[in-house]
Amino acid sequence: MYHRHATQTVQSALDAQSAVVLLGPRQVGKTTLALEIAGQRPSVYLDLERDADRRVLTEPDLYLDEQVGKLVIIDEVQQMPDLFKTLRGQIDMRRRKGARTGQFLLLGSASNVLLHQSAESLAGRVRYIEMPPLLLDEVGEDRMNDLWLRGGFPDSFQADSDQNSLAWREDFLRTYLERDIPALGPRIPAATLRRFWTMLAHAQGGLLNAAALAEGLGVSGQTVGRYLDLLVDLMLVRRLQPRHENAGKRLVKSPKVFVRDSGLVHALLGLGSLESVLGHPVIGGSWEGFCIETLIAAAPIGTEPFFYRTSAGAELDLVLRFPSDTIWAIEIKRTTTPKVSRGFHLSVDDIKADRKILVYAGEREVPAGDGLRAMPLATAVEQLRNL
Repeated sequence: MYHRHATQTVQSALDAQSAVVLLGPRQVGKTTLALEIAGQRPSVYLDLERDADRRVLTEPDLYLDEQVGKLVIIDEVQQMPDLFKTLRGQIDMRRRKGARTGQFLLLGSASNVLLHQSAESLAGRVRYIEMPPLLLDEVGEDRMNDLWLRGGFPDSFQADSDQNSLAWREDFLRTYLERDIPALGPRIPAATLRRFWTMLAHAQGGLLNAAALAEGLGVSGQTVGRYLDLLVDLMLVRRLQPRHENAGKRLVKSPKVFVRDSGLVHALLGLGSLESVLGHPVIGGSWEGFCIETLIAAAPIGTEPFFYRTSAGAELDLVLRFPSDTIWAIEIKRTTTPKVSRGFHLSVDDIKADRKILVYAGEREVPAGDGLRAMPLATAVEQLRNL
């Protein structure tokens, strides 16, 4: 068991809101977290993928009326979309009786679908929280290479060998492609979506080139957009948007695309060991994506992530704009040499960044000139957590 940062986030949200929706891909640890919380307060747990639990909610109001005073945890809630209207009535009824917080914890594996289903019914009554895979400061800095290679899905990370970890991720990919995605409605051949996902892994961290992807798959650009939207909605792919507020510059306006879990990147490319990753052309994109996901997850709630690139080639790998409007400019390099290009400093001036950071493969934080601080990933994470 690892202490998950999301546990405290969910507990705090339950103390302030009637219902909390915990979102995340399958197998990311949502159920484990929910059962941990259930052990700390009167609770009932229902899994809507089990027929017996679905039958319990055949007359949902009758059942939920008996659970007043308990936290009701409903797993895979998107399986019963009509339930949201019932939950709205239950929340309003309990509010009239003075119970305003900690009533329902809803777990879902389909972000956009779930948000669409619940937005109208539970508006003003619910808080949404995304749960990422295991993070560096949850497993420890000494396990960083394992986390990068295997990714953060707990069963993959905790496998007893790299070989078994890779086998788990292969099964995970197959299950999503053959069962989970078709269950959401899209009629996409599993082999086609697997090819698309693999193409994204090969281009990890590159600018989105929908035309090239469409040509490679033999489909239209519109179809590529639909495939990408699906994987983004499932929280399996990140579309990192460019920052383009400087009207005086010719800026790149295409997003960068990352497969969010580094372990899935490596599984899609058949890379089962650290040595195979280190010798593969994807190493730079894989490391950048791993760092970006780690840093975004550690940033305060409400932080907006971007990248910045001019047509002349000046670039920032990651720009974080915090709710306070403070801006951090972050360069990511898998090198032990704490140096950045002139384009980095030009970009920093363009966006008027308040802090300049180089995340590198060294072991200590050092000054790197002109206000730049070079530091290991774990140090950058710690500084973000302390904001």
